[in-house]
Amino acid sequence: MSAVQRANTWEISDSEDESDQNNPLSSSSSCTILDQDTCINESNTSAASRSSTAPIEDTNISGDGEKSSGGNSKSRRRRTREEVQEEKETRRAAKVKRKQEKEKLKEEKLQEQQRRKEAVVKVNLLKPENLIKSLTVKIHAALLRDAGCDVLLRTLDGLQWKNCIENQDLPNSIRWTRQALQIEDETKNGDIEEDQVLMVISHNEFEDMVMSHKTVSNQSTPIGDLNEGAESQLQHLYKYLTKTAGKFITILVISHQQRPGSWDEEDFDFHLSQHHLDSEELLVHLQLYWNVTVSFLFGWQEVTDHVVAVTKALSKRPYKALCGDPDLGFCMDGSWSAGVRVDRDGRGLAQVWTRQIQQLNRVSPALAKAVTSAYPSPSLLLQAYEKLPSEKEQRRLLADLAVVGGAKERRVGPELAGRIHRLLTSQNPHLLLD
Repeated sequence: MSAVQRANTWEISDSEDESDQNNPLSSSSSCTILDQDTCINESNTSAASRSSTAPIEDTNISGDGEKSSGGNSKSRRRRTREEVQEEKETRRAAKVKRKQEKEKLKEEKLQEQQRRKEAVVKVNLLKPENLIKSLTVKIHAALLRDAGCDVLLRTLDGLQWKNCIENQDLPNSIRWTRQALQIEDETKNGDIEEDQVLMVISHNEFEDMVMSHKTVSNQSTPIGDLNEGAESQLQHLYKYLTKTAGKFITILVISHQQRPGSWDEEDFDFHLSQHHLDSEELLVHLQLYWNVTVSFLFGWQEVTDHVVAVTKALSKRPYKALCGDPDLGFCMDGSWSAGVRVDRDGRGLAQVWTRQIQQLNRVSPALAKAVTSAYPSPSLLLQAYEKLPSEKEQRRLLADLAVVGGAKERRVGPELAGRIHRLLTSQNPHLLLD
């Protein structure tokens, strides 16, 4: 402000006029001075204006600076020890969690591998060639009185199958036991007894059983009186069946007479033609009431073959039960198997009917579809045949049906119509349809 006042004072001074008049250069100098003062004034004015505006700009800048510096301060500020520790704990917890998940997946994988190994071991143990080694054929000691039993013992020893001689509840019996596997429920002694039991008797003992059954049926004398107080084989059998449940017994009746050819009931009656009806009555009674089967064999060689067959069947049964599937293996789902799946509600029968027509020689799917579209089931076509008066009209019933598909319009024709008529109405199973 002093510079401005001084410049104004110079402008109204009298000495300035005089000096101007006397000295022409003074004006220029004064102008120069004024110009300098003016420049100084202008510079001061601009500085003042800058100083007056500076606080606003500084305020804005400081405000923005505070905002920007505030954002940077949050990201750049030094973290406290608690925050660093918390972040470390979070990272450590995430690392532990990932490690636990990894260990869990590894454990599940190991368990799956273990289950697969156990399944393989289970399958191997249940295979017939391995399971048959755990089977034991137990023979009643009474059978050793017959010299033919040596054939059975030599055969079992030759096959290297386990066998033993012991007294059992059912006389003259042969039964099987096997060692319980780790995958099965073990009994008290660690053995599982099979449900198949054979009872080997001679034809004389079978004759006594027939007489015992006849005596019981007539209720004339007690059963034991026939053998002078000794219990008959039939009585032993009834006691065993009453006491033991879930057993399937087969009676093998041995005859030492050589069979000339194939078995015929009329040729083999054990010389008991007078008791033929009584024998049949006993067989029916055992089969219907006790589920006991009677087989007539000639000699111990056939008995041995029967024992070997039963032993092999018992060794295969667990493996078949393990690998068995209720669905038929040859009825595969899918169109590639050339089969049609029929549901319980009947869905799929129309396609079966179409396939049945298509099985005829020189019948395309379009021809078969034309027939089944007009008559959706064989019964409807048969009813249509029955309504026609003559056989000639029946053979030509399907001839005029239009076949959809192809470049030109065509019909089923009389030749195919006649073959379908013969297929559904012929009574000759050896008739050629073509």
